[in-house]
Amino acid sequence: MTQSTQCFHCNEPNPAHTHFQVNIKGINQDFCCPGCQAVAQMIMDSGAGSYYEHRSAPALKVDTLIPEELQKLEYYDIEKIQEDYIKQGDEFNEITLTVEGVTCAACAWLIEKQLRHIPGLHFINVNTTLQRIALHWDNKQVKLSALLKAIQEIGYKAYPFQMDKEELFYQQQAKAYLRRLGLAGLATMQIMMFAIALYGDFFSSMETQFIQYFRWVSFILATPVLLYSAQPFYINAWRDIKQRTLGMDIPISIALLSAYSASAYATIFGQGEVYFESVSMFTFLLLLGRSLELRARRKASETSNNLLRLLPTMATLLEGDEQILMPAKLLKVGQLILVKAGASIAADGCIVSGKSSVEESMLTGESEPISKGPDSPVFAGTVNISSPLTIRVEKVIQKSLITDIIHMQNNAQMHKPKIEILATKVSRYFVGALLLIATITYISWHFIDASQAFWITLSVLVATCPCALSLATPTALTCATANLNKQGILIKKHHVLETLSGIKHIIFDKTGTLTKGNFKVLKCTPYLHYTKQQCLDLAAQIEHLSEHPIAHAFSALQVDKVLLTQILNKPGEGVQALYQDKALKLGHALFCNIAPSAPCSNLLIYLTLDAKLIATFELGDQVRPSAADILQYCNANNIKTTLLSGDISMRSDALVKQLKIDTLCKGVSPQGKLAYLKKIQRHETVLMVGDGINDAPVLAGAHVSIALSSGTDIAKNSADVILLGSDLGKIITLKENAQKTARIIKENLAWAMLYNIIIVPLAVSGHVLPYVAVLGMSFSSLIVLSNSLRLLKEKR
Repeated sequence: MTQSTQCFHCNEPNPAHTHFQVNIKGINQDFCCPGCQAVAQMIMDSGAGSYYEHRSAPALKVDTLIPEELQKLEYYDIEKIQEDYIKQGDEFNEITLTVEGVTCAACAWLIEKQLRHIPGLHFINVNTTLQRIALHWDNKQVKLSALLKAIQEIGYKAYPFQMDKEELFYQQQAKAYLRRLGLAGLATMQIMMFAIALYGDFFSSMETQFIQYFRWVSFILATPVLLYSAQPFYINAWRDIKQRTLGMDIPISIALLSAYSASAYATIFGQGEVYFESVSMFTFLLLLGRSLELRARRKASETSNNLLRLLPTMATLLEGDEQILMPAKLLKVGQLILVKAGASIAADGCIVSGKSSVEESMLTGESEPISKGPDSPVFAGTVNISSPLTIRVEKVIQKSLITDIIHMQNNAQMHKPKIEILATKVSRYFVGALLLIATITYISWHFIDASQAFWITLSVLVATCPCALSLATPTALTCATANLNKQGILIKKHHVLETLSGIKHIIFDKTGTLTKGNFKVLKCTPYLHYTKQQCLDLAAQIEHLSEHPIAHAFSALQVDKVLLTQILNKPGEGVQALYQDKALKLGHALFCNIAPSAPCSNLLIYLTLDAKLIATFELGDQVRPSAADILQYCNANNIKTTLLSGDISMRSDALVKQLKIDTLCKGVSPQGKLAYLKKIQRHETVLMVGDGINDAPVLAGAHVSIALSSGTDIAKNSADVILLGSDLGKIITLKENAQKTARIIKENLAWAMLYNIIIVPLAVSGHVLPYVAVLGMSFSSLIVLSNSLRLLKEKR
C-alpha cells in the first residue's frame, strides 16, 4: 500500500521516508509526525474514533499546540527543576501556572471540568483575570507533566508561572491584538467610504456594474478581517462547542459569520443588501474592547510581578577573604553573603556583622526604614540603605518570606468566593438564553418584516453579552487583594473580603496582639532557700523551648544552665518539668495549685517545686500604640469588642479599662476560647485577632481570623490573614477595603444586569443598530473593569 501524501490528522504534507501510522477503522492511516500519531492513537483508544467521520475540518498540527519550552513536558517532573516552581506540602504539591487562551468564565469552567476527574488532582482553580491556574496534586498518583498535557489536549497552553515568561506572553498578546486591530481598522475605514456613498445614494446615476464593483471591493477588504482579525473569536467558540459548553464567543462568532455570509451571497448573486462595513466595524470594536481588557488585567496582576522584581538575581558569597559573585537562587542555608549599601538583600537571613537601616516597605507597607544590627532578621528583596552588612543565609530563596507572600497572594486570588461562582453559572445560562432569544427574535421578525429579521437578530446576539457579568467579581477581588498586599496585608483565604464586610464583633488576644509581647522581668521575689539567680535560671531553662513572648524575658537573664527533663508546655496555663525528680511548674496560680498573691497591675507568674512556691515574677509589657486606634474605630462604628485572654492577672482588667473594650473573658484555656467563640458565632459574624500557640484553635474556628507576622508559625498557619509589621491600624484598612470591595462588586453586578435588562428589549424590538450594539457590549465590559480598577487607587 502506498504512503499517503497528507497527514490523516492535520492534512499537512507527510515528510518522505517517514512511517507514522495508526489503525483507524481497519485501515492504517499515515501521519506527518509522532505528535499527530500520538493524538490519533489517544482518540482511538478512548473510543472516540467517530471524530474522524464527523469532523468538518482537519485538526491543528499537534506541534503548534505546544510552546517550544514545553516540547518535553517530562522535564517538569525532575525534582531539581521543580524547586523553582513548586511548593511542596505534607500531602500535596502546589503550583501556579500561566495559561494562554483563557478569555472568559466559560474557558475557566471548561478547564476545571475536564481536569477534575484526574486521579490525584485534589484542587484546580482558573483565574481568568490573571490568566493563571492553581493546582494541588498528589505527586505519587499523577505527575505534573500529565496535568500539563491534559490542559493542552483541550486546546490551551499552560506552563509554570514565571515573571519573565508572563511578560513575554503579554507582549506577544498585545502585538497580536495590535496587528489584528490595525487590519480591521484600515479595512473598516476603506469599506465605510464605499458604504456611506452607497447608502447616501451618491451613485444613483452610475451604472449597476460600478455599484457591484464597489461591493466586490468591500467583499475583498472584509475577507481578511473576518479570516484573520476575528480569528480569536472563532477559535474560542469552536473550542467551547467541541467541549459542549456555552461561551460568550459563540454568539459573537454566529453574528460575524452570519453577517459576512449574507453580504457575500448578496455580492455574488447581486441580490439583497451588503453589510461588510458592519462586519469590519464589529470586529474592530470587539478587538478594541478585548485589547483594553487585556491591559486592565495586566494592571491588576502587576503587584505580584513587582514583588518578584525585588529579588536580586546575583549575590556576593563570602568564602574566607574571597568574594564570589553567584546566582542568588543557588545560595544555601548557612552561607555568608555580603550586601553593600544600596543593594537588595538576596536571601532571608540574620545579620552577622554591621549596622544599617533596611527598607522593607514593599513587604510590610511601612515606609520608614528600620534600623538593623547583629542578630537582626532580614528578608530577601528588602534594600540595605546605609552600610555594608554580612548576612548568614537562613532560608533558600524558594522558602523566603517574599516567596511565601507571592504564594499566599496567588492562592487568595485563585480561589472563588460564592458570589463569583454564582455569577459564573449565571453567565453560562445567560448565553443559552441569549441564543434562544435570538432564535425567537428572528422567527418573529420574519413574519413582521423579513428584511429586518436578520439585522435585528444580529443586534441581539452582539448587544446582550455576559462578559460584564463574568468579570464583575474576579476583577474587583483581584484589584482589592493586590492593593492590600502593597500595604502589608496578606490574604490567605478566598472568603475574607466577602465575609469581612459584615463583621460586627472583633475578639482580641492580649499578649503579643494588643500588647507588644516584649516582656521584661520587673521584679523577682525568691522564697525558701533559693537565690534570685537560681530562680531566674530555673525559669529560663523551663521556658527555653517555648515560643511564648514570656520566654524571651527570662532567656536574657539566664547565667547557668539547669538539667530539666520531661518539659511539657500547656498553652494558656504554663510550663512544667522534672527537676531533681520533683515537679517544677511555671505559670499562673491556678496551674501551680497555689493561692494567688494580692492583685497587681502587671503580670504575675509563679514558680513552684513539688507544689511549694519558690519564686514570684512580676513582668511588664507595653500596649501597642496602634491598639487605641483600632478600638476607637470599633467604638465609632458600633463593632463589639472582646478581650479573650489566658492571663488571669489584673493586667487584663486594666487593659480593658484603658482601651475601652466592651467585654473581658480572662484565664481561658485554648479549648475555652474556642467554646466562647462558638457561643458568640451562633448570633454574630466574628473576627478573631491573635498571635500565639493557644490562639490557633480559635483562629481556625473564627469566621475570619488575623495573625501578626511576629506571631507563632502555628498561629499564622491557622489564620486567614497575616499582618506584616506591627500596626493594628491595618485591620481598619482591611475592613474598609472589604466594604469598598463588596460595594464595587454589587455595583458591577447591578450594572451588568441593568444593562442587559435594558438592552434586550431594545434590541429585540429593533431599536438598536448593529454597530450601536457592539459599542454597548464593549463599553459595558470596560465600565466593569474601570470600576474594579478603582480599588487599586484607594488611599492608604
